[in-house]
Amino acid sequence: MRAAAALLLFCLWSSTACADTLRLATFNTELSRKGPGLLLRDLTRDDPQVSAVVETILAAEADVLVLQGIDWDFDRKALQALQARLSKSGLDYAHTFTARPNAGIASGRDLDGDGRLGEPEDAWGWGRFSGQGGMALLSRLPIEKTHLRDLTALLWHTLPEHRMPTHPDGSAFPDPQTAALQPLSSVNHWLVPLRLPDGRLLPILTFHAAPPVFDGPEDRNGRRNADEILLWLHLLDGRLGPVPQPPFVLLGDANNDPERGEGHKDALLRLLKDPRLQEVAPMDSEGHSHTALWERTGPMRVDYILPSVGVEITASGILRTKASRHGLVWIDIRL
Repeated sequence: MRAAAALLLFCLWSSTACADTLRLATFNTELSRKGPGLLLRDLTRDDPQVSAVVETILAAEADVLVLQGIDWDFDRKALQALQARLSKSGLDYAHTFTARPNAGIASGRDLDGDGRLGEPEDAWGWGRFSGQGGMALLSRLPIEKTHLRDLTALLWHTLPEHRMPTHPDGSAFPDPQTAALQPLSSVNHWLVPLRLPDGRLLPILTFHAAPPVFDGPEDRNGRRNADEILLWLHLLDGRLGPVPQPPFVLLGDANNDPERGEGHKDALLRLLKDPRLQEVAPMDSEGHSHTALWERTGPMRVDYILPSVGVEITASGILRTKASRHGLVWIDIRL
């Protein structure tokens, strides 16, 4: 009776839950700004891009939404301002999670080996300031924070079978001391458990990987992108601590297309073809499955939602927007 009552209550505020389904979405908003506080400013005024992002989120009506490309601040003011904008339009997300990304954290070292210090490329994750281009999770389901795991600080060299760059002589790039301090995650890697109405947990595995370009012959970003993707398989193999139990959903921006563009395709294909996951290829209203459109490279599929095996997928899609080169990718699942 208690579980049924909880589900009935859930139906009152979820457009999809009345059919025992959940809608999950991932969306690289590209809301990042060039300085701290600028996104908060734009969220509190009539900024065209912010308005377009809000309209896209409202159209999706997701129960669980992960955003990339949204600047992080210590007091969570930007996220709270976005919550307020959505709530004013009738879409309430009572539960949120965000944490400081590696993006923009000054390393004090010459990470790209170009002889210059203090550039965005020398942050632990590319960024002009701490928090630039972070992530946020918004949910109608409660977050079980006692089981939440933030893998953002995981050191790259501790990842099993890592692909860290080296010099031609085999020594660590740019030097052994710096390599030993380099975190793997360029932005964030999170495991966020959500509490379902029937009491079960639904772990959300989410990340935003580095673009596998903008580097030199050492292939620093390409190698990092591959290992950021493969982190999830090591986690599922039990090599990085407790293994998330199904049902779970892996979603985010992998910055890698299985066929086109730069990047280690073997890493992405291993993820997409893993027998513990279901590969879903949502399409937009015109039947296209690319999730991002860049002027130089054209259409590419880089944003993914991969439910664990056994999760029933009832619908999926991509919402295009003028606010971002990425579309909002969504799926409906029944657990």
